Amino acid sequence: MSTFLYGGHVRANGIRQHYLRYGGKGEPLVLIPGITSPAITWGFVGERLGKTYDTYVLDVRGRGLSETGPDLKYDLDTYARDAVDFATSLGLKRYRLVGHSMGARIAARMGRLEADRLVRVALVDPPLSGPGRRQYVRSLSFYLDSIHEAREGRADVEAIRRTYPNWTEEQLRLRAEWLHTCDDTAIEMSLRGINEEDIHGDLPKIVAPALLMVAEKGGVIDDADIAEVKRLLPTILVRTVKGAGHMIPFDDFAGFFAALDDFLAG
Repeated sequence: MSTFLYGGHVRANGIRQHYLRYGGKGEPLVLIPGITSPAITWGFVGERLGKTYDTYVLDVRGRGLSETGPDLKYDLDTYARDAVDFATSLGLKRYRLVGHSMGARIAARMGRLEADRLVRVALVDPPLSGPGRRQYVRSLSFYLDSIHEAREGRADVEAIRRTYPNWTEEQLRLRAEWLHTCDDTAIEMSLRGINEEDIHGDLPKIVAPALLMVAEKGGVIDDADIAEVKRLLPTILVRTVKGAGHMIPFDDFAGFFAALDDFLAG
């Protein structure tokens, strides 16, 4: 039986924010996807989380059905404030937070801003790029070329499959269907932020219990990164999902939740 309840909008931090809600019972959980992942593409994760938690999957501004446009800001502070105000608008007094990739960077910044409300924070394969550090593994053209093809109605499921060979047919088709909603300016500024904005200063300020989930074959986090994160936040739990690429639950759904479930349960 599906745990999906409904999609909705709120006005928070001065913009329209769209979300999908799953479960409706249990303690609240907010899930923030990555740079080109509208909320609906993480619906299969929301379905599973919804069995235990009152789960909200957020469309980050510039993606999906949330407000978009070249005049909006797309920096880390703004993204974090969006999510903080989103939780406030829904009346979430205490909640769990899961972020993937860029969403994990947002979650790290929120860990500093939301010390009193966060129960647990899961950072799923966050890019640990930043000033003076190595660039993120994906280029701007990687994202924009595929977005433009989708926008022109030329999204090729087989081409997407070559990039993401372990995805299901449904996951591939949802990406092809929804990728066009990713705003060019949002993606360009977000990628610039991944490479130029620092999250290492946020890590020591995370008060809630934290998890760093690493994709063994994601190419995003290496052993030196893990060691640095542990120095900055000694209490953080680190788990590596063997054989998984950056999009961990798409590559290994069972492995993703094996690494996540007991941490969230606390």
